[in-house]
Amino acid sequence: MSKVLGIVAEYNPFHNGHLYHIQESIKQAEADSVVCVISGNFVQRGNTSIIDKWTKAKMAILNGADLVIELPTIYSTSSAENFAEGAIKLLDSLGIIDTVSFGMETNDLATLNNIANVLYQEPKEYITMLNHELGKGISFPKARENALMVYLNDIKRYANVLAGANNILAIEYLKAIKKLKTTLNPIGIKREKVLYHDEMIVDDFASATAIRKMIAARQFDDIRKVIPRSSYILLGQELKKGHYVLDLSKFQKEILYILRKMSIEEIANLPDVSEGLENAIKNAADSCNNIIDLVNIIKSKRYTQTRIQRILVYALLGINKKMMETSKKVVPYVRVLGYSEKGKELMSEMMQANPKLNMVTSVKKSLEDIKTKSLKDMLELDIYATNVYTLSYEKDSWANLDYTNKIVSINDMKG
Repeated sequence: MSKVLGIVAEYNPFHNGHLYHIQESIKQAEADSVVCVISGNFVQRGNTSIIDKWTKAKMAILNGADLVIELPTIYSTSSAENFAEGAIKLLDSLGIIDTVSFGMETNDLATLNNIANVLYQEPKEYITMLNHELGKGISFPKARENALMVYLNDIKRYANVLAGANNILAIEYLKAIKKLKTTLNPIGIKREKVLYHDEMIVDDFASATAIRKMIAARQFDDIRKVIPRSSYILLGQELKKGHYVLDLSKFQKEILYILRKMSIEEIANLPDVSEGLENAIKNAADSCNNIIDLVNIIKSKRYTQTRIQRILVYALLGINKKMMETSKKVVPYVRVLGYSEKGKELMSEMMQANPKLNMVTSVKKSLEDIKTKSLKDMLELDIYATNVYTLSYEKDSWANLDYTNKIVSINDMKG
């Protein structure tokens, strides 16, 4: 039997660190093929993807992925917990994945697993400590970090682990694997040379955060050093066409318009809004005209910038608490964005392994065929998210690309 590796990523955009991660994962998993689950046009930290999901799929396939599947928008814009759980549910449902690989800042998977165990089991003592920390008025991530260090009673070992963005996601993947009782074997690959938020180039590595800043500043010589040649060519094509969205500020007027139009009750019904935060959001939206001021007015010790930005994405895309809760109870469909020759074979294997799989290769057909209302709503949200996303293009802001764009095939790219 061939070994199939699963990877969850944003590829925003695909860079040399991602290439290293794929190659190292294949080596460690002794994998014969790679399935990537990627975020679409909006991403987990409350932002836009700089290029569209089909271009990201092309980048991945040209650099070692065999099959690229979109993580539905409801998960890709969620908190780390629901993002990871959605991705693991999706990979597990394929019935052919042996190993799942993710990046991490530490090289000690056991440490992350210990934390995942506590978060999965939620011992009473830990919950008491967490509530005590939350009582101090600090953010949930900080309260959780403090409670875990006290509960695990080894500050030296756990002190900096929860500061790493990749570590946090890795812990959530491990927790989801336990919760869903899957047979997926987790492996973690240590990030090399640069961390998630680092803004410098080290050798030929730079973080996606740094690369997005280089794109905004048009530093093409620097970009060329830190992303594979195929990614560089594709990125250049999209920039030339004006088909890119630098960040969420491109939608600041739309977001402010929506928030001003919403009632306090409607804002309270957005995911991640609690404890009267809706009043702060409403007041801020009524008093400023750009996203930087909006976020700065709302954020506090308790509410991080990332959480606020996610809430703004929910408002922009019309995501409410009920939709978010429903996403936690269903197994997502498998929306194929692209494949290699090997990927085509994997699709057949998946349907044999799980005949009930909702595989989406034609959005129009799937909207007719999918019987579950929640999955249909989820797919319609993906379509809407793309329609909103392309509004920010400099030209050719076409709607309905989910209907008109073909699945990316390696043969088409060669042609």
